[in-house]
Amino acid sequence: MELWNHCENPYPFVAAEVLDAAPSVRASLPNKYCEPEIAAGLYDEIWEEYRHCDELGLHIVTNEHHSGINNLWAASPVITGIVANLTKKVRILSLGTLVTVRPDPVRVATEYATIDVISRGRLDIGFVKSGATEMVSGDANPMRIREREWEAIDLIEKALTTHDGPFSWEGKFFTHAHVNIWPRPWQKPRPEFWAATSDLPTCAELGRRGFINTLLFGGYDRTRTAFNAYKTARADAGLPAPGEDRFSYMAFCYVGDTDEEAFRIGQKIAWFLTVSIKSSPQMSKFQPGQIAPEMTPAAWRAGASKRPTDLSVEALIRQGQMFCGNPDTVVRQIKEFRQRVGGVGRIIMMTRQGLVTHAEAMKSFSLVAKEVLPQLQGLGPVDADMPAAAQ
Repeated sequence: MELWNHCENPYPFVAAEVLDAAPSVRASLPNKYCEPEIAAGLYDEIWEEYRHCDELGLHIVTNEHHSGINNLWAASPVITGIVANLTKKVRILSLGTLVTVRPDPVRVATEYATIDVISRGRLDIGFVKSGATEMVSGDANPMRIREREWEAIDLIEKALTTHDGPFSWEGKFFTHAHVNIWPRPWQKPRPEFWAATSDLPTCAELGRRGFINTLLFGGYDRTRTAFNAYKTARADAGLPAPGEDRFSYMAFCYVGDTDEEAFRIGQKIAWFLTVSIKSSPQMSKFQPGQIAPEMTPAAWRAGASKRPTDLSVEALIRQGQMFCGNPDTVVRQIKEFRQRVGGVGRIIMMTRQGLVTHAEAMKSFSLVAKEVLPQLQGLGPVDADMPAAAQ
């Protein structure tokens, strides 16, 4: 099993009264509340954490979001290129450039090929469909987003794997008369492809293509259902059964010396759910293409989405959305999750989130690498015929 560190580099330094009054902290909060000096200090801290992970053998995930306090990684190719340069050993996953917002997939392919060369073949490429506030920030059309995403992925893949001269592309959404990226990627035929989704038709397509399927905070049932859709699609297509390395899961995570210490610090991560996901209904719920037309009247009557009421560490652990405790406790939680979802080979840990400090994150990474990761190697096969109560 692989363990990956994911940090969105949040900016939790805006006054509470400002956040309470804002209809959305994503896309519409004025950037006058972001002090560049503070942001620069946050960047420096995360770079140090990434170097630490490189020494420890914890792989690194980068991503991007725009126009909000939840994420200062607003330009994934820039950030991922820096990480490729300052690390030497671990793999780097960009999860990822928002291909449905970017107008030119060939430019995206060029950026990824460049980073793959800089890292000497340590790049993995992750695709996310984006949506909601990302469509607004990128001035993109939210309609037919899945179709546009798949065409962008197909064009990126062809650009990365074609080495015998220019080709042309005339698709439904993208047209290129001359595609011939330089440099070509280090890895052959291309870097590994991932996608983050729990949408069942998309999971099935990932299965047919053999991409890595990762879920973000999906919990037990949703994750198992998504992974089963992937497996079923491969079986129906007559393809070999996937290994656990085709499945990934992102969860909040904090490891301390004791359960008490870990729970106290882990509670700071809940800021992600209480503050940083706040967006106004016209983006989160009423945006064109966000919900099926027949569901629109009910959505309007219901108003804005309600936030979860129990965001305690204990509740998040019960739901399979957080791994938290001393090293042995976290190992047990990850093993239970693996069994209940039918196998998972890559765990992405969101630790430096919310109000967790640099020092606290560094300590957790050290404990994860030295005391958690070794216990997750050489695991036996997952028992597919688990008792119904465990499922």
